Amino acid sequence: MGDKVATLQRGSQLTLDGLATNVQHTLLVALLLLPRLLLLALFSWQELVWGNGAWEDVDSDSSRIERPMQSAAREISVEGRSPALVSESRRRLRRSEHLPSLRLQDDLLREAKSPRGRRRSLRRSILHLLDPHSHPPHQVRFHRLIGRRQRRSLQPNQQEEDEKLSSYRVDSREETRLSSTIKELFNKHPFFRHGLLIVVLFGTCMAIGDAVLTPTISVLSAVSGVRVKLTHLHENYEVAISCMILVGLFSLQHFGTHRVAFVFAPIVAVWSLAICSIGVYNIARWNPGVFRAISPSYLVRFLRATGAQGWASLAGVVLCITGAETMYTALGHFTPASIKMTFSFLVYPCLVLAYMGEAAFLSKHHDDIQRSFYKAVPEAVFWPVFVVATSVAVVGSQAAISAAFSIVSQCCALNCFPRVKIIHTSNKIYGQVYIPEINWLLLALSLAVTLGLRDTNKIGYAYGLAVSVVMIVTTGLMSLVMIMVWKQKAAWAVLFAATFGSAELLYVSACAAKVPAGGWIPLTLCLIFMVITFVWHYGTLKKHKFDHENKVSAQRILAMGPGLGMVRVPGIGLVYADLVTGLPAIFGHLAANLPAFHQVLVFVCVKSAPVPRVRAEERFLLARLGPPEFHVFRCVVRYGYRDVHHQDSHDFEAQLVARLLAFVEDGGREEAIEIVKAREAGVAYILGRSHAVATKSSSLAKKIAINVIFAFLSRNCRGPEVVLNVPYSSVLEVGMVYYI
Repeated sequence: MGDKVATLQRGSQLTLDGLATNVQHTLLVALLLLPRLLLLALFSWQELVWGNGAWEDVDSDSSRIERPMQSAAREISVEGRSPALVSESRRRLRRSEHLPSLRLQDDLLREAKSPRGRRRSLRRSILHLLDPHSHPPHQVRFHRLIGRRQRRSLQPNQQEEDEKLSSYRVDSREETRLSSTIKELFNKHPFFRHGLLIVVLFGTCMAIGDAVLTPTISVLSAVSGVRVKLTHLHENYEVAISCMILVGLFSLQHFGTHRVAFVFAPIVAVWSLAICSIGVYNIARWNPGVFRAISPSYLVRFLRATGAQGWASLAGVVLCITGAETMYTALGHFTPASIKMTFSFLVYPCLVLAYMGEAAFLSKHHDDIQRSFYKAVPEAVFWPVFVVATSVAVVGSQAAISAAFSIVSQCCALNCFPRVKIIHTSNKIYGQVYIPEINWLLLALSLAVTLGLRDTNKIGYAYGLAVSVVMIVTTGLMSLVMIMVWKQKAAWAVLFAATFGSAELLYVSACAAKVPAGGWIPLTLCLIFMVITFVWHYGTLKKHKFDHENKVSAQRILAMGPGLGMVRVPGIGLVYADLVTGLPAIFGHLAANLPAFHQVLVFVCVKSAPVPRVRAEERFLLARLGPPEFHVFRCVVRYGYRDVHHQDSHDFEAQLVARLLAFVEDGGREEAIEIVKAREAGVAYILGRSHAVATKSSSLAKKIAINVIFAFLSRNCRGPEVVLNVPYSSVLEVGMVYYI
């Protein structure tokens, strides 16, 4: 709410000067109130109206994943196996049933659909209104939907088998003429595909920048109220208090949202009732006729009277709708109906009454523009309200920070962000992640903005530009989804874009005029993040292309006989690569320098499928390379971009071995015993440590992108062993130079 307090200050200061008559006072009230009434309803509807069916194609996979390996576990008990190994394998298989990635909360979803579940969901939604939960950012989801319809993906190693996943659903409705034209345009011209990717990354990076500005303006504007009572307090103390709160906020992130969010519900409930009560008090005491400002005629008259100055004031008024762009974070845990009801019958009325009360107060106190929210608070409850306001600023900041973690984690799954350490803080709720690198980076940037600007007006302009840009990008992508995915008529998409885009474009234009006054901050942050995401994605694609062009022919290797032309040593060798066909170049490089390999050889490809989640029984895709006596397999491990990767290497080993045993069941008991003995000897993880270098004939831009930026990111990001959660003691790295 602190950012909305700053909104009232900015909007009032820009328009109150020179207004002396009662009519002009009414126009002022209309400026403060009407945009909030209209836009809060407008944008909240836009964020939530599609919840009943729009994301069915994306989130329809929320059915129960059967607990894995129950049948495969029986395969371990064949004759001739060590009893200790059987006991250990079964124990690990039982542990694998409790992995976070295997809980999709189908029981909770079924319960939520029942009448009792709806009532319980509504109660939880009211109490946990601003409890921040992670959910895919709209830009990422839109790109996934559009790419699926084009049979194209950000991931280059997609297979036809991915379309057979139970959660992979493509609308069976016939293509319209417009959708076919757009699809053909994207397929024939890479320029448009790259343009779509840039737009998606632009909106996504702006949302990450929003996570820097939200804590800054929320905390700083809330703490600034202390100077209403302590007028002698220097500005430096206000900034210092804000910085300490920010440090404390980001330091708590490693505990996980589920451990710190239990205090959020009471804070939000008390805050909502407090601002509602204060608003009713101010309306009754200062100006009961403030309700007349609901009429749009006052806004029209104001804009006519003020002209360009009134348009410029929209850069401050836009902050009244901030928060609507992160409302999707609650969709991961509450039904759309409960969120709509909570917003419509609790949050929205409380906000409207609070804005009305402040407008009524300002209509009688023209000199109390600065920090008008705190000045409108009755003397007896000032300090309790100040404490709650500061606390609720932390709650709002938590939501933006959690959303940033979710965005980065899914960008990593799409190879659009350098590898980072992703910690899943809850084994029951999906999407609650903590990323140490991003957490401390956001803290450093938030402190830099707070210490550098020290002005809520400038920070507000930056915040407003970030939010309005995110919304207009979302509207544009939504229009494209309506045509290409939902096969709607062009008239509906144009109507949608015109309705929401016109309002958003008006605010974007007003905020763009404030770029010199602070709007340059989100643009700079967005540019930095875009360079990182685009260069990393480009370099990753080029490395995959090099791997594909230099892959070793499987037939050539298998022609050497069961020994593969090398010494076979006891154990299981897991060769990790991004290829789903052929053998990776690192295998040929290793074989040329160390002609010895393991008794059982498995080429493992861990990839992200173009679906939110993959069922446990569909996760492993096994194939045999060569005759059974070769003991060479390929295993494609598929995760959805919202799935939790295995956090325990022993669980992964147990599941992989169980899958292999089930796969070779038809081949006889001898091969199964051979695999179990190899497991007893140990498992080695062979990973590639590649270094990308641009060829001499490359352009200067490509050399800078690959040799400087991509190389810097590769050296400073997490290694593949951290991302894959493999034990360091069993890792064998193969160094190789990729000339791209």
